[in-house]
Amino acid sequence: MRFAPSDEQRELEAVVRQVLTDRCPPQTVRAGAGSAQVAALAESLAGLGVAGLLVAEDDGGLGLDENHLVSVFAQIGYAAAPLPLTATLAVAPAVLAAGAPDLLAKLVDGSLTVGVDPAETGHVAFGSGVDLVLRGGFGGTGRIEILDVSDAAVSTSPSVDVALDLTGYAGARLVAAVDDPQVVRLAWERGVLATSAELIGLSRRLLDLTVEHVRTREQFGVPIGSFQAVKHQLATALLHLEFAVPVVATAGFELAAGLPGRLRALATAKALASEAAHVVGRAALQCHGAIGYTTEYDLHLFLKRSWALESSWGSAAWHRAALLDDLGVGLTGVRPAS
Repeated sequence: MRFAPSDEQRELEAVVRQVLTDRCPPQTVRAGAGSAQVAALAESLAGLGVAGLLVAEDDGGLGLDENHLVSVFAQIGYAAAPLPLTATLAVAPAVLAAGAPDLLAKLVDGSLTVGVDPAETGHVAFGSGVDLVLRGGFGGTGRIEILDVSDAAVSTSPSVDVALDLTGYAGARLVAAVDDPQVVRLAWERGVLATSAELIGLSRRLLDLTVEHVRTREQFGVPIGSFQAVKHQLATALLHLEFAVPVVATAGFELAAGLPGRLRALATAKALASEAAHVVGRAALQCHGAIGYTTEYDLHLFLKRSWALESSWGSAAWHRAALLDDLGVGLTGVRPAS
């Protein structure tokens, strides 16, 4: 198994990274839903054709696989892009191909934006202005409803991550319902994989911000990064991140190859990516001191996004329980609901 990205992956990653660097600085994340900055970011990404990443070439897409999904979403996480990209890039292609194939062309050209609510909470992340909502399919079971929300009544909900733009819809029109177990399973697996990769990117950004801070912040006439306690915290954080990275890459490889045991790799990837983000975020906050708590400082943009994603698409505890189930190990206590 080759963990290093292919040349094609590196090229795609570089192009996406450049667009996100240019179009998604922290000011764009702060601007949030409905802003000109976020609209420009969405237009730039549409111009790359990334919405068709997992759409077959016969349907106008790029025809790539989940290995590329990992590369792209690591960059999305690093920038904390405030768009419903997991839904649009990762989940929607398989669901629309099965339930509303006539909409694939609009998805590919960027004129169709999709939100997702797998746990049927009534809240859609980055939901302002989406055209469709994919509801259901948590855990890769049940059915996924394709809802047209263009004429639905809209409500908003508060979130610790203000850029998350949690939106609810009432009176949505049912376009189709997809209950093919293979499609529902694939949509769930891709959502889990994309979120895991995004957490890797967020963790890297948090670590980079912290390393830069401890190199320049001085106490007692020396950088605080020279203190043994700070070095130990950041070394522990890096260790968790570096353990998670190849596991997420493995999950992408196994999903792309369609290996029968991929559930174990995916569950492990999400559990380790969530745990890494938690450990890195805690170290970042600690090493920044009081400045890390302020909303004026950029750290909180990435920290709060990681908090939201740690529990999205199944928490670390949920995925560990799923892994034990798959291994045939009996569970004790109550299984996590999400």
